[in-house]
Amino acid sequence: MPPTKWPTILAMTLALSLAPPAPAQTDKMTPIAIPDQPNAIELGTGSLPGATVKESWHSQYGSLFARNVTIATLTPFLPDPSQATGAAVIVAPGGGFRTLSMNNEGWDVAKALADQGVAAFVLKYRLNQTPADMGAFEQSMRDMFSGAARPSRSSPDEMMPLLEPQIADARAAFTLIRQRANHWRIDPDRIGMVGFSAGAMLTMAMTQKGVDAKPAFIANIYGPVGAMKPPADAPPLFVALAADDPLFGNMGYGLIDSWRTAGHPVEFHLYERGGHGFGMYHKETTSTGWFNAFSRWLAMHGYMKPRA
Repeated sequence: MPPTKWPTILAMTLALSLAPPAPAQTDKMTPIAIPDQPNAIELGTGSLPGATVKESWHSQYGSLFARNVTIATLTPFLPDPSQATGAAVIVAPGGGFRTLSMNNEGWDVAKALADQGVAAFVLKYRLNQTPADMGAFEQSMRDMFSGAARPSRSSPDEMMPLLEPQIADARAAFTLIRQRANHWRIDPDRIGMVGFSAGAMLTMAMTQKGVDAKPAFIANIYGPVGAMKPPADAPPLFVALAADDPLFGNMGYGLIDSWRTAGHPVEFHLYERGGHGFGMYHKETTSTGWFNAFSRWLAMHGYMKPRA
């Protein structure tokens, strides 16, 4: 799908999802060689239709970012077998579907989960194409955001028709993990998903009509929180958001109300400050504590120990 057809809400998510720990706001994007990913597994969803630009990576804010991903992969981060709980989490980084925050919202999250006995799998899903040249890419972003208005209210329901390649990638990730569950010491009924920003949009899509991923639990980290109709078998939902998030912080919390009204478990952490894209960055705000809260929530639901 051409970039001009993505709604403004997706476009703005990209710049905001790159938000670094202060004071690194002026960090430049620096092209780097694609890092070795020896454990990455191709998901078999094919190349992005119509893609002409090859995958490339850059560094910014002390983190690594991928863009122009045309082949989806899944990278396992497995716990020590003696500590494995049997639970697993698919980790979906954000970046407005134009880039992926691979460290801050991917590998660092997966490593932290594996350290606690939960198998984690970083999903490098296919992305909307951007200019191959870094300078042209930066200019395209400046052009995109120079006239971008604050997005209107939006819900995950409205995103569904726009995310067909990414939904296919996420569904394939669930399928692959279940197929290899015995090999990876995973309970196929205890696989959840956590997504950040655009990755949170993708995570919420896994609960929608026609998507058979069946996550055991989901976490929406500074993603859209507009109202949506949850399915009858909606999984427990964890949400973390900063009140000063310039994209989603002042749009109401219909998603939480939707889950509560339908009688589904939901936990909501609204942090006073943190902006957008705080992820695993170390910041002087209480939003930094979201991961510990998420871990405790997983423990409360029984995912931090083997099922009896």
